[in-house]
Amino acid sequence: MSRIPEGLLYSESHEWVRTEDGTAVIGITDFAQKSMGSIVYVDMPEEDDEVSRDEEFGAVESVKAASDLYSPVSGVVTGRNAELDDEPGLLNEDPYANWIIKVHMTDPSETEGLMDAAAYALFLEKQA
Repeated sequence: MSRIPEGLLYSESHEWVRTEDGTAVIGITDFAQKSMGSIVYVDMPEEDDEVSRDEEFGAVESVKAASDLYSPVSGVVTGRNAELDDEPGLLNEDPYANWIIKVHMTDPSETEGLMDAAAYALFLEKQA
C-alpha cells in the first residue's frame, strides 16, 4: 500500500503539491517512486523557467523506465532540489520529504482541480 499523507494535493499523473504562501512545492508520490523502482536521474527545470499546468516540466529515470513529470500548476520555478542532482535515490527513500521543484503560482485557484489524500487513495484503488 502506498503512503498518502494528509495535507497535500495530488494529481492524476502522481505528483504531489504542498502550497506555501503562493508557492507550490512539487514532488512525486510514493506510488510513483514504487512503480519506477530505483531512481537514477532527475531532470528538472532551472530557476526562473516557466511551467504550465498539465505540461511536462522534467523527467525521472529509473533502472527500468523513464517517466515524464507534469506540473500540477502554472508559474515560475523559484527553486529546484539540487540534492537530487547527486542523489536521485532520495526520492525512493522518502518522496514526500524530497521535493523536486518550487513554483510561484500565477493562478493559485489551479490547485482546486487536484485531489486530496482520500480522493487520491480512491483514484489509486480504481487504477489497480
